[in-house]
Amino acid sequence: MAVRSFIPSCADGSYIPNHIHDPSYVRILDTTLRDGEQAPGAAMTSQQKLNIARQLAMLGVDIIEAGFPSASKDDFNAVKMIAQEFGNDGYVPVIAALCRCTEKDIVTAWEAVKYAKRPRLLTFIATSPIHMDHKLRKTKDQVLQIAPYMVKFARSLGCNDVQFGFEDASRSEREFLYEIIGEVIKAGATTVGIADTVGISMPFEFGKLIMDIKANTGGIENVIIATHCHNDLGHATANTIEAARAGARQLEVTINGIGERAGNASLEEVVMTLKCRGDYVFGGLHTGIDTRHILKTSKMVEEYSGMHLQPHKPLVGANAFVHESGIHQAGMLKHRGTYEILSPEDIGHQRSHAANIVLGKLSGRHALRKRLEELGYKLMDDEVESVFSNFKAMAEKKKRITDADLKELMSDEVFHTKPIWKLGDLQVICGTMGLSTATVKLINVDGSTHDACSIGSGPVDSSYKAINLIVKEPVKLVEYSLVKVREGIDANAITQVVIHRESNHIPTHALINGDVNPTYSGTGSGMDDVVSGVEAYLVALNKMLGFKEWFISK
Repeated sequence: MAVRSFIPSCADGSYIPNHIHDPSYVRILDTTLRDGEQAPGAAMTSQQKLNIARQLAMLGVDIIEAGFPSASKDDFNAVKMIAQEFGNDGYVPVIAALCRCTEKDIVTAWEAVKYAKRPRLLTFIATSPIHMDHKLRKTKDQVLQIAPYMVKFARSLGCNDVQFGFEDASRSEREFLYEIIGEVIKAGATTVGIADTVGISMPFEFGKLIMDIKANTGGIENVIIATHCHNDLGHATANTIEAARAGARQLEVTINGIGERAGNASLEEVVMTLKCRGDYVFGGLHTGIDTRHILKTSKMVEEYSGMHLQPHKPLVGANAFVHESGIHQAGMLKHRGTYEILSPEDIGHQRSHAANIVLGKLSGRHALRKRLEELGYKLMDDEVESVFSNFKAMAEKKKRITDADLKELMSDEVFHTKPIWKLGDLQVICGTMGLSTATVKLINVDGSTHDACSIGSGPVDSSYKAINLIVKEPVKLVEYSLVKVREGIDANAITQVVIHRESNHIPTHALINGDVNPTYSGTGSGMDDVVSGVEAYLVALNKMLGFKEWFISK
């Protein structure tokens, strides 16, 4: 992938509304604050819009469509605030305001956007038969008169950058489209927008439309061709890219692809497609976007709009750079290029094996071993097999295994003596009706089973007392702690206990320096708090009993 510096077309003061010096440069117009906000439930406050505009400027967007000033007083104020923000210092993007083809709308939009250093008026009219007949209720001749007149009116206000959009262009009659585009160019439009408003075009159709407009429209060489694609059939990104390949040099997109109905072409998808494939497939097409700010911008828009991303959303979804399959993980550990076509850092991710490899029931030994090494555990081959078996058992209960889970798993491997007692079954009855009752079945190292029942002040207390009845060892609980790893409804309970023998009948090597009552710790984990606590208690108890047998054998 060729390395390019992030220099938007208007960053160096050379911005010309209807001309781009570099024929391979593609302008990016972001309409998150206008079309994106039209997504149901995505309304944002003026301050939030300003924050997003600042982030879009940091991203290097060429044109920010700041809003629709005639829609409401709040929209007017938001556009004005953004225009004033980008009137002087720093990177200066073009600030565009949307307006319908009416003098009142155009005047209102100009009053809001005129404070920008590079203001643009973006007006539009529908050109398809179904829109002209049923929405506008106007003839082709009437539409043909309105469009150029409104361009001239906008220019008369002092705006020298006027974009004219053709709504539902993809369903418009070609000859009429060529004619009306030619007329708005004559009237002074600097950019002409070709919209696939209902997302009906296939990529090859939309690319052909752009080529036909270039070949059949008078004066088309004097303006920038823009595209505005919707995602109703899932082709917005593909249509946008195909339009760029056919000669469009302004691509209209939104962060995360939000917008009316199924949304708009996604900025991150369009920009990264050109970044990854522009040199090799598209003859050097490129943008001025600093892609390292994509992730931060995406998260800001997600938070402010309330439009939450699907986990599998390309590039910015939670799973976009995550690998769980054992085959994929093994390949990734050998060479990232096996399953990553671009680096996560390219869009703002921080590189971390933990962030890219998720351990679960599909994970293999290579991924488990690598992650354990990153956590500080160096394992021999035979040890990996033992740990992997226990890991698989844990993974059957949890969708994803966290680092905390792995640490608890490894804590069980530290004490390698074969446990004397294992938990067979546990049943607890508790509530507000009286003392808790626990029935416990333990399995001895010789294979025999032992049952006991006890009451206590709670489910854990009654369980521990039942275990003591079976084991018949004088044990005192010194410490007990329970931590919930909060990562969803399947959160693990991690329990840690410390015990010691109630009366110190068994000496230790430290007896030389006086009587010492050693302590033994245990850790358990699971989705059931009580079971986690019982497992921890048995781990500690087995350590104590194992030490007793070791000392007697000496």
